[in-house]
Order: sequence, then C-alpha cells, then structure tokens
Amino acid sequence: MLALASALMLVVACANDVESSGQPNDGAEDVATGLAVPWGIAFLGDGSALIAERDSGSVKRLVSGEVTDAGSVAGVAPRGEGGLLGLATAGDTVFAYLTTGQDNRVVRMRFDGNTLTGQTPIFTGIPAGSRHDGGRIAFGPDGKLYVATGETGNPGLSQDKSSLGGKLLRINPDGSIPSDNPDPSSPIWSYGHRNIQGLAWDSAGRLWATEYGANRVDELNLIQPGGNYGWPTAEGRSDEPGLINPAVEWATGEASPSGLAYYGGSLWVACLRGQRLYRIPVGGDGALGEPVALFAGQYGRLRTVEPAPDGTLWFSTSNRDGRGSPRPGDDRILRLAP
Repeated sequence: MLALASALMLVVACANDVESSGQPNDGAEDVATGLAVPWGIAFLGDGSALIAERDSGSVKRLVSGEVTDAGSVAGVAPRGEGGLLGLATAGDTVFAYLTTGQDNRVVRMRFDGNTLTGQTPIFTGIPAGSRHDGGRIAFGPDGKLYVATGETGNPGLSQDKSSLGGKLLRINPDGSIPSDNPDPSSPIWSYGHRNIQGLAWDSAGRLWATEYGANRVDELNLIQPGGNYGWPTAEGRSDEPGLINPAVEWATGEASPSGLAYYGGSLWVACLRGQRLYRIPVGGDGALGEPVALFAGQYGRLRTVEPAPDGTLWFSTSNRDGRGSPRPGDDRILRLAP
C-alpha cells in the first residue's frame, strides 16, 4: 500500500508538471490509428500509455507510436454504451471500469512489463444498462479513486442514496470507503447526476465534471462533497432550493461532453455530438473564461482527453462506436504540442 501511495503522489506531480508547459498550438498530429472505440487512456510509470477498447475488452499499449497488445479485461459484456470504459493507473497498478453481465464494476490489475495480470474486483454492484453507464475513473490529489456512474436510463436512481447509480463515488484504492466521505458508511461523494463522463482537478485541487444532459442542456459542474446536482428534477440551471447549478451549459448538439482534462491553466472538454474540443480558461479563484471551440467537425466524435507525461495533450476519436461516421485510420489518438 505504501508503494501504491507513492505512485499516486507521482501521478499527481506529473499532472502538475504538465500545467507549466503552456498553451498548445492549434495543430494536432496522430499518435495512433486503427483503434476500435478507444475509451479510457492512462499512463504507466514508464511513460507508455494504456488504451481501453470498449467493445472488445482489449487493452492496447502505446510506446513511441507503436501499438501492441497488453491483454484484455475478463468479464466485459459490451452492450450499447457499456463495455470496457475508464482506466486509471498508479505506477504499474491498473484500475479499470467495466460492464459485466450483472453490473458495472472496478477491477485492479498489475502490468508486468508485457501484459496485464492478477485481475481482482475491488468494487462491484454498480447498476449497468445499455446506456448511461458512466465509466470515468480517476485518482484525485488526495489519493482516492473517484468513480463516475450513470443512472442507466432510470432517472429515479440519481436521487436515491441507496443506489450507486447516477453518482460520483469516492473509494480507497482497495475498494473500501474513506472515513472522510460525506457519509462515512457510503461511497457517495455527490449525487443527482445523469451520466458523468469526465473528471479533472485544476491546480487549486478543485474537482470538475462533465455530464450529459437529456435533450436540452449538457453541463460542466464544480463538484462539492455531498452536493446534489439536480437530475432528474433539473436539467441545467434551476431555482430549486438545495440543487447545485452547472458552471457551464451547452446545447446538446454543441457538446455531449465526454472526456475532461486540466492542462495549461485551462479545462479541456472532448465532445461527441459536438465533434469539437473546448478550451475553458480557469482563473486562480475558479472563475471560468469563455469556452473556445477547436477542431469543430474536423476529426468527428471526440471521446477522451488526457495530459501526457511528455507535456502534450492527447485526445481520442470515437467514430466507430455505432453513432459516428468512420474515416480512414479511425479510430485514432491525436496530440497537441505546447
């Protein structure tokens, strides 16, 4: 556990290092092509990347532009939006969020230099469905694992604190519940979510999350422990007492915000239906600047955005997910250089 804690501190340090690299230019280049619905991207201690392919359950390793097989995650039962989704790493320990025939769950593995081994479930029983499965996982600066879940098309789950659906969960790396959660007996960190897709912490340690709306409004939210984000009572801003309003709203056709990253003093949002990458400057007090859209329609549907250890910003397409129009070489991972 001490080694894992040290690895988590290294992950956070690397993320902070990326911030100093400045703003990227407006050109992007391919890092990898020919992928099949890449979802989670996470970096190992040696700087290489692991990439989860949603429908096959395969994990690819990317080193110096070369893609190799790193094994697969057992038990993946893809259906609709479910499958092998988010990845997170702490050194050579790998965490994955997946859909099985019974539930969504988080498993832990080791990367032995060639392949993934020792798959162990650490958190199970998350509701699963053919849509709204959440799936993003990420380690925070506190060393805890944050797990985004969806309400699986059942809006009533989001306000039900006895359900894990439609929530942001916070757990220890072994799957246990941290004693400083809002309710020490519950993994729930915030609730009232429809389908969180992106998580990122800024340089002040503030946690932001992107979330799909229904047919009207998509959201960027500043997460508060124990906060109620309104679904299904509210979609977007509301005057309803006790609900937290989004920091940014978009029409669904302009966003469907999936991945989220903090890089170069800005939040970066990868959009599926909107087919663009938004950059949103973040002030020291947390105030947000005007979102700027990049690459609108240029690469198709964008799924994940992730700062890389080399100071570049990676983002992936999702044109082979059944809802896009694949182009030669899709799906691909691209990068922006500082």
